[in-house]
Amino acid sequence: MKKSKLALRGGVYSLTVTAVVLAILIAVNLFASNLPASYTKLDISAAKLYSVTGNTKVVVNNLKDDVTVYWIVQADKEDTVLERLLEKYESLSDHLTVVKRNPDVYPTFAEKYTDEQVQNNSLVVECGDRSRYIAFDDIYLQDLDMYSYSYSTSFDGEGAITSAIDYVTSADLPVLYLTEGHGEPELPSGFADTLTRENIETQPLSLAAVDEIPSDADALMVYAPQSDISAEEKDMLAAYVTGGGKLIVLAGPVDGAELTNLTALLADYGVTAQPGVVVEAERAHYGFQRPFILIPDMGDSPITQPLTEDRYYPMVPIAQGLTASGNVNGTVTELLTTSDEAFSKTAGYDLDTYDKEDGDIDGPFAVALDIEDDGGGELVWFASSNMLDDMYNAYSSGANSDLVMNSLSKLIGEREALAIRSKSLNYNYLTVSESASAVLKTVMIGVFPLIFLSAGIWVAVRRRRLGNEKG
Repeated sequence: MKKSKLALRGGVYSLTVTAVVLAILIAVNLFASNLPASYTKLDISAAKLYSVTGNTKVVVNNLKDDVTVYWIVQADKEDTVLERLLEKYESLSDHLTVVKRNPDVYPTFAEKYTDEQVQNNSLVVECGDRSRYIAFDDIYLQDLDMYSYSYSTSFDGEGAITSAIDYVTSADLPVLYLTEGHGEPELPSGFADTLTRENIETQPLSLAAVDEIPSDADALMVYAPQSDISAEEKDMLAAYVTGGGKLIVLAGPVDGAELTNLTALLADYGVTAQPGVVVEAERAHYGFQRPFILIPDMGDSPITQPLTEDRYYPMVPIAQGLTASGNVNGTVTELLTTSDEAFSKTAGYDLDTYDKEDGDIDGPFAVALDIEDDGGGELVWFASSNMLDDMYNAYSSGANSDLVMNSLSKLIGEREALAIRSKSLNYNYLTVSESASAVLKTVMIGVFPLIFLSAGIWVAVRRRRLGNEKG
């Protein structure tokens, strides 16, 4: 009877302890489920796909108006990476809400935001009467590597979402004026898309039709003119820069024309634009067996530093050589320079050999400059009209576009949403040396099994000895 009571008491005690432990576990789980995703899910991916940069935290934490991110996705078709990222955004601010919209339930929802065919895992970011549609193809980017002729995939979810939030919540966005009237072509589609994504508005400007550069211009771009500007237009641009304006020029050699007045802007700072087309004689400084597609050295500047750190190399095709005699009326920084073996073919587009001939001009040259005027203005000059072309930009794996965007960021002032780059989804391989591999094999195949075998023998011998002692 006494043993039955003891057994019953022990059973009740065990049940009570079990119930208490279960209650504690349930309470802990309920508490943890209500914590923000940033505290409960750790990002151990190599590319930090589930993390956001400090730039995004600044943009989202400073939200004053309510922002809704509509996630257009069918049930059970959610992209895991995007889901984790959206959870991270939602945890950063009470002003940001993520709402799912199943196209099977809301078939016409996306029609008021876009005319495109909407894929699963596309997004719409909305604040008040402003909105931006983010296609799935703008989240997972496919880039052609011209070296390997293969496509690489990158994840640009953070860049696209933060840019959209910045767009729908910003009353004033940077304005970039583009000159026209001198045969300037439209911006290449890839670069134009980048400007849109970075929330930089573009406006056309005919210098001949105005008395001065508009006051709302954050920067002015002269892109690939095919004929020269007038002396009056040159004076207007010079006054704009000396008065504190920001100017970026992409202008190289033109077939059948001389840009005398335009390049006179450089002469004001002690820089001479040499006639002809620059040709490289050093193999390491040109690409694809074409000596006019330059792979220049990069100088030390906030414009080039991000590319230097990530080992990206711009390619500058059909360039004009620039030589700086010294800092005049401002500070001249050479962003891109040729090798000492480069020279300028004075025949220009009429050249029939890449060999140096009599009359050709010895290098080295600068093919990109950053000039900070003593009056507070700034002029960034790229001596090529073609470097933003989609083909040449692909040759450089996007480095050309990044270089020009870095220049614009410096000119208009760095904004948080401008500095977020996509994250590569290419595999990262762990490389182990032969000596380290040999050590690992010895430890895993020899040492560890011997340790476990020895431990097992010791435990078996000890138990048998204890059994013999008790017997």
